[in-house]
Amino acid sequence: MLANDPAATISAIAAEAGVDRRTVYRRFASREELLAAIYESRLAAIEEAIEGARLREAPVAVALHRYVEGIIDVNRKWPVELHRMLAEDTVRHRRDRWVQEFDTFLARATDEGLLRSDLPAGWAGLVLPQLMLLAAEQLPQLSAAQAADTVVDTFLRGVGTV
Repeated sequence: MLANDPAATISAIAAEAGVDRRTVYRRFASREELLAAIYESRLAAIEEAIEGARLREAPVAVALHRYVEGIIDVNRKWPVELHRMLAEDTVRHRRDRWVQEFDTFLARATDEGLLRSDLPAGWAGLVLPQLMLLAAEQLPQLSAAQAADTVVDTFLRGVGTV
């Protein structure tokens, strides 16, 4: 609901969930506390997807697919507005760590010849998140694995050496 309407009220959220507003307030003292819990759940899911991808030790192509599949799944389960989420310092710092880890992975993918080295610095890291978000939102008929197949194929044909 918050993905469709970031300004949704606690009353509207409670009604959508089929509970009384007081029930929500028993668990979350404020709308901000509810948002913080949602953001924390999304962050934990992203960290789990990154860990599961094994970006440092798995073969590059395998790690890339695992990462993409995991992030598409996160984007579908936790479709919250990211700009508001990233305004919080602790969230931004956690995100910066993932970005650094993924940039290191992309450098490894380039060094191993999977990605082109003639593109502007950082381009692959900017393109891939957009493809994953598009797949999560625009390909709901596909499983996360099938959507990842499409994203990885599109990504590698655009920035890859394939």
